[in-house]
Amino acid sequence: MFKKILFCTDFSENSDHAFAYPLNLTKTYNATLLILHVIVEPVSYYWSSTPKAEDELIARQTERVKQEINTRYLQKIEGFKNYEIFARETDEGRAFYEIIQVAREESADLIVMGTHGRTGIDHLILGSTAEKVVRKSPCPVLTVRLPGKKFIMP
Repeated sequence: MFKKILFCTDFSENSDHAFAYPLNLTKTYNATLLILHVIVEPVSYYWSSTPKAEDELIARQTERVKQEINTRYLQKIEGFKNYEIFARETDEGRAFYEIIQVAREESADLIVMGTHGRTGIDHLILGSTAEKVVRKSPCPVLTVRLPGKKFIMP
């Protein structure tokens, strides 16, 4: 049923909690786990004097992302080797676009991501990456909230 599962992380507690879902699904279906982090402050945000300097900044930033993924997730997968790591950069508010692009490029069968469950004014101001992904995704999306968070009916 699933050949490729895309797990999106922002390195939050919500993402850390959600990781158990794609890991278990990839093991169950013998699928490939795609791990994506979207860098929201692109290197171009920082001043660099030359294209070579910008390339070096991108390489360092990508390496930091890979180290964080290793620390948070790969050390927990106990010998599971069928995974790929992706780091993309974008402007504020456009992380959903990169998630959908990777899902399309890699022919993902499922996207799994944590959600902060913001409501009210926080949702209006900050928006919801998960909501945008659900609306525009080329495949099913599983969103995972932290246990203990409650929705209060207005």
